[in-house]
Amino acid sequence: QVQLVESGGGLVQAGDSLKLSCAASGTVFESATMGWYRQAPGKQRELVASITSGGSTNYADSVKGRFTISRDNAKKTVYLQMNSLKPEDTAVYLCNMYWGGRFLAWGQGTQVTVSS
Repeated sequence: QVQLVESGGGLVQAGDSLKLSCAASGTVFESATMGWYRQAPGKQRELVASITSGGSTNYADSVKGRFTISRDNAKKTVYLQMNSLKPEDTAVYLCNMYWGGRFLAWGQGTQVTVSS
């Protein structure tokens, strides 16, 4: 079974930084694409950043230059470093694993709140 557990969210002020972590269980982490999504009130869930097994990354335009996704295969963990946070970044952030042509798992989410 695959399980994802996010951590690192919190309440910060605009301009601050946070680093989110997503710890995975299972045996396919190294070959899976990992992604961070976010869901804000009144908005659709959106892909924030993703990273393939080969290390290729992509980002939503709204976070380019501010957020960095990375992975540590030895720890089966994916990270999202968030710098220069803005109030519009406020959302529940969810970790996702994609492998074998399908989504294997979603984390429960971690709340990020950015005050102005």
